[in-house]
Amino acid sequence: MRSNLYRICYSPWGQEFSICNYWHDPHHDDLYLNASSFLALINGERDHPNATAWRKNFLRVGHLVLIGGPDDGVITPWQSSFFGFYDANETVLEMEEQLVYLRDSFGLKTLLARGAIVRCPMAGIAHTAWHSNRTLYETCIEPWLS
Repeated sequence: MRSNLYRICYSPWGQEFSICNYWHDPHHDDLYLNASSFLALINGERDHPNATAWRKNFLRVGHLVLIGGPDDGVITPWQSSFFGFYDANETVLEMEEQLVYLRDSFGLKTLLARGAIVRCPMAGIAHTAWHSNRTLYETCIEPWLS
């Protein structure tokens, strides 16, 4: 199923479903870039009329706290919680190796340069338990609330 999911997700009909809006198949980058109605736009990978305003707004963030972990079970690869992603060989490239970072297409590089990105890796927490894990809250969220 996963190997053919791109056929559904990169269709106009598929883009009506939230999971497809977040779908990026590393084996079909051209389809992703041309068909994605959300992720490719928000990541600044495709030109659109709101790109400059969206980047400017993203850069207004005081701190970007990224939370994820190897036991998530849904987010694949789990490193995408930290803007890492697969290359064409399904090797995970960290955020700093991604084109969206290198080009600073929506401001990741700028945020990191000013020390505004915080990564909070948490092992042992399933995707469905992120919202209710006390340790995660106390470690990754509470310190940033003001």
